[in-house]
Amino acid sequence: QVQLVESGGGWVQAGGSLSLSCVASGRAFSSNAMGWFRQAPGKEREFVTAITWNGASTYYADFVKDRFTIARDNAKNTVYLQMNSLKPEDTAVYYCAAQRTPYITRAVRRVADYDYWGQGTQVTVSS
Repeated sequence: QVQLVESGGGWVQAGGSLSLSCVASGRAFSSNAMGWFRQAPGKEREFVTAITWNGASTYYADFVKDRFTIARDNAKNTVYLQMNSLKPEDTAVYYCAAQRTPYITRAVRRVADYDYWGQGTQVTVSS
């Protein structure tokens, strides 16, 4: 059974930092593109960032460029999201996601581009 488990969420003041992790189990995801999305109350789930299977390419939403960084450690089946200069509008549940097809990265900015999802971790940024 495929499982993605996020961790590292919490509460932080504006301007602070948090680091999220997503560990994949049940199958190796070292050959698959992975991404992070977020969903604030009353809003649709939105794309945050993604990374190709080998880490050669990364993609970011405009609102997180130069603040967030995605990385992966395939030996650990883990993808990371480093979030700096956090703003109250970054408050949301953050979800890790993975694509099924190995080595080929499809479009990465849509919810429908991903086949597997974690349960999410809450990030709260206070002003």
